[in-house]
Amino acid sequence: MSAPLPAWVERLAGELPAAGGAVAELLAGRAGAARAEGVPLGARSGRRAAVLVLLGPGDDGAGDVVLTERASGLRTHAGQVAFPGGGVDEADGGDPVRAALREAQEEAGVDPAGVAVVGRMPALVVPPTGTSVVPVLGWQAVPVPPVVGDPAEVARVLRVPLEALADPSARAVVRSPSGWTGPTFAVDGLVVWGFTAVLLDALLRAAGREQPWDARREVPMSSVTGAVAAAAPGARGRS
Repeated sequence: MSAPLPAWVERLAGELPAAGGAVAELLAGRAGAARAEGVPLGARSGRRAAVLVLLGPGDDGAGDVVLTERASGLRTHAGQVAFPGGGVDEADGGDPVRAALREAQEEAGVDPAGVAVVGRMPALVVPPTGTSVVPVLGWQAVPVPPVVGDPAEVARVLRVPLEALADPSARAVVRSPSGWTGPTFAVDGLVVWGFTAVLLDALLRAAGREQPWDARREVPMSSVTGAVAAAAPGARGRS
């Protein structure tokens, strides 16, 4: 019989529908802002993808999450921080859960047999590409050190403590030219922004792990380019 989930993971799983609604609302605002800024939208409309939000107990028992730093040589999203994930392939039978687990295995060496899938969000349309992404929530009771699968796609894999993400000094908001604001996190020398940061922000809140932080601390959109560690002044990252 498997061990029970931590209370905060149980809470998060129960709050996924509401958290998904909050993320969808923020993403819709970003789409409107991009349109106002003249950013082309919908380049990948109709494309289906999935990401694995893989949680574990962490070294201190307080929880962590697996994130990847994308390789610098990629044509799109180079150097950015993301959850393991990718497109839903024919081999997945159209199942986003299978796709998320497969991609996590390919990118971060995650054994699907060691992951308990505890929930999923509704599909979220991510601007500006228009890709439809399903976040899948997984729990890894016995974490295995992450490894880089394909160096051409992934520069490194991190297990980031939730306390590091919730640390008020690691948090800021990014402001687009039209005034839209979204969350950012400075962690382990990297800046997390965009869809990944929006999702992390909602998940921390839903799990009851968010700490009070200064949402007036802003950084310009132009300063957030993947691995720019200085994007959140005064922020510090921990791994």
